[in-house]
Amino acid sequence: MTTPPEPLSAEGAALLDAGRALDAVEVLRQAVAAGEASASDLLVRAYLDSGSWRAAVEWLTPLVEQGRIDYAGRLGVALAELGERERAETVLRLAVESGELAAANDLGILLRDEGRLREAVHMLAQAADAGDQQAAANLVAVHLEAGDLWSAVTAAEQYADDSLPDTVVALADARALEGRGDEAEALYRRAADLGALLAHTAYGQFLLVARGDAEGAELEYREAHRHAEPGADFTLGRFLLDEGRPDEARPYLQAAADAGDRAAQDAIVELDGGEEEY
Repeated sequence: MTTPPEPLSAEGAALLDAGRALDAVEVLRQAVAAGEASASDLLVRAYLDSGSWRAAVEWLTPLVEQGRIDYAGRLGVALAELGERERAETVLRLAVESGELAAANDLGILLRDEGRLREAVHMLAQAADAGDQQAAANLVAVHLEAGDLWSAVTAAEQYADDSLPDTVVALADARALEGRGDEAEALYRRAADLGALLAHTAYGQFLLVARGDAEGAELEYREAHRHAEPGADFTLGRFLLDEGRPDEARPYLQAAADAGDRAAQDAIVELDGGEEEY
């Protein structure tokens, strides 16, 4: 049987792939109304990618209540972003119980943000053991946040695997804190070559903080932006603002703020306030 054409969903997917999530939302709403089968999942992605957390919750809540547990993890993420942590935890646990691996990582992050580090470590270790790439890196980060360098290094060494490039970034972070800078730098570069999600951002931070190399850091932040790493707009904008280059910083901060980044929104206020003083 021939699959019916889905022109609106195809248009929305192309907009998402081009980084135009807000533009995709309206197109995909029309696709849902037209009954296109692919539209629902794409609309959820558009809401989440654009930071439209309230719209995501309004769309996903009835679906989950009707038994679509496959949407529970994404609903939990949106609720957490809105600060509705109790509901988010409930929904994420439902997703974890249904076998959604990514939800275990998201639940671990939620627990970390609530200061429940022991529970976070347990959940992230569970997700990492099941093969979630982000969970292994986040587990190392939680150990570091807790000031437990030994556990961070142990976890980084345990999970480091070139087939999971973000674990290489985590090992680089651990080596940097051990004072093994040359080894850390080589690992950051390897992670970038492997396509790790935040490789250039992490390497830029290392160059700025550990090496005092602002020029090198800027190059890495611009590479992060070119590769569309998560948070790259804010990272580059914040760096340029801190370097005393507000005019260059503004478009990056505005792009991040428009996508729902609260830190970027605060930075825009700071930037505008600074201008008003002159």
